[in-house]
Amino acid sequence: MENSQDKKIKELHDRAVERGEDSYIDPATGYLVFTELFHEKRGHCCQSGCRHCPWKKDLRSPKK
Repeated sequence: MENSQDKKIKELHDRAVERGEDSYIDPATGYLVFTELFHEKRGHCCQSGCRHCPWKKDLRSPKK
C-alpha cells in the first residue's frame, strides 16, 4: 500500500522524467535524488541502492 509520501515521491519523479530532468529534490530530506532517466543515461549500476535504479533486479541490463 502506497502512503502519501510514496505518492509524492512518485509524482515528483514522474514530473522530472517528463521534463527530461536528471534529478529532483526529496521533500522529506532535501537531498537531490537521481531519476531513472539519469541512471539509464549513465548506462550502468553503481550498486549504491539508488531509489530509481533501473537495474535493481538484474544488474546486467536496464529494465524494459
